Amino acid sequence: MAPAERTRSTGRDRLRDSVLAGDLSFLLARANARALAAANTALAPHGLKARSYSVLALAADEVRPTQRELAEFLHLDPSQVVALIDGLEQRHLVERHADPADRRANVLVATEAGRALFARAQDAVRAVGLDSLASMTPRDHERLAHLLRLLAFPD
Repeated sequence: MAPAERTRSTGRDRLRDSVLAGDLSFLLARANARALAAANTALAPHGLKARSYSVLALAADEVRPTQRELAEFLHLDPSQVVALIDGLEQRHLVERHADPADRRANVLVATEAGRALFARAQDAVRAVGLDSLASMTPRDHERLAHLLRLLAFPD
């Protein structure tokens, strides 16, 4: 688009046509920010945010992650994970159990109340996800998920 044409369009459209809007890192960051905002809005009635939901989801999945595994997988500082677990534990949604393979470590397990809350919260997050991806086909969803997994888990 020629510079003169850019000044005539609205601010949002003008910026959408900028060089930055073609930068993959920017696009990923913007998509992430929009997805987090939508997820946090959907999770608010459940007393959760995206990070606490992520911890609860992994605890409810019966994979029994250690706190260290949670920190590495969620790409968070261990102190952030401890704070998230503490908050969920205070609400009786998760419990720390000694890891039978390493008594120095704790594994995280969802309580019955935690699994029930996760199921309700998951429905809310899925609904928001479907709304935000409404302009895409199911095939596009699959391709996007595949590409994001390649980026998120390069090894």
